[in-house]
Amino acid sequence: MADSDVDLDAEQYEKHREAGEILAQVREEAAERVEVGASHLEIAEYAEDRIRELGGEPAFPVNISIDEEAAHATPGAGDETTFGEEMINLDIGVHVDGWLADTAVTVDLSGNPELAEAPAEALDAALDIIEPGIETGTIGAEIEDVIEGYGYNPVVNLTGHGLGHWEQHTEPTIPNRSVSQGTTLEVGDVVAIEPFATDGTGKVNEGSDEEIFALEREGSVRNRQARQALEQITEEFKTLPFATRWLDTSRAKMALRRLKSEDIVHGYPVLKEDDGALVSQKEHTIIVTEDGCEVTTK
Repeated sequence: MADSDVDLDAEQYEKHREAGEILAQVREEAAERVEVGASHLEIAEYAEDRIRELGGEPAFPVNISIDEEAAHATPGAGDETTFGEEMINLDIGVHVDGWLADTAVTVDLSGNPELAEAPAEALDAALDIIEPGIETGTIGAEIEDVIEGYGYNPVVNLTGHGLGHWEQHTEPTIPNRSVSQGTTLEVGDVVAIEPFATDGTGKVNEGSDEEIFALEREGSVRNRQARQALEQITEEFKTLPFATRWLDTSRAKMALRRLKSEDIVHGYPVLKEDDGALVSQKEHTIIVTEDGCEVTTK
């Protein structure tokens, strides 16, 4: 795509910007509410409701990852978990008519301020070097360099990503370490850059908990609850991730088990470092411009 072909004032970019603006406000408001004794579910629902109040829709359930958890953790319906003296990552997404923004911040209540600082510093360093023609591997090398400079490891099997229309993860992949085979960023690319730092191994694995799902394919099911759930999923969430607690059907978990067994939806297991390790995260969404990048979620 030649630079001159991209109209960064086009409607889709305006919607990306609107999503980013809503998200920046909600991220700050939600982070301020995180304190020892506050409820996971109340903060997730506060942020999701606030997004709707401000004219957007959640692009995925609010992720609340604690200590060794890195992604895909969200409270279930009736969850009574509260925050302790922990490392907490809030990962929040907004869409406006399917055009997305994605952001994350670490709130450290664990007494490890440098670990929380490392991905934030790495993100700033990455944003400083982004311009048309840069290789994603170069961005990854910058992120790795900063995080290792703090004495921590980047999480190498989690990456930043492109944001498509109704698609939360598209090409290109933005690594959190140096890689030789990268993609070149061009004017008009919309990407989320998200460094993760850890005092663990730098590799996350799938846990057994799943509260987030997304549509895999169109299909039909005989069971009434599963059919009800599928109607809501295809109409309301389309291909974007959703939480079990968002479903209106009375037996949501059972309905999702049915849909999953027929490969109509897939789950997102919680991703975790080794027990005892801590993970921190910082993320912004950007639009690549002719002279650098515009951060939509600042």
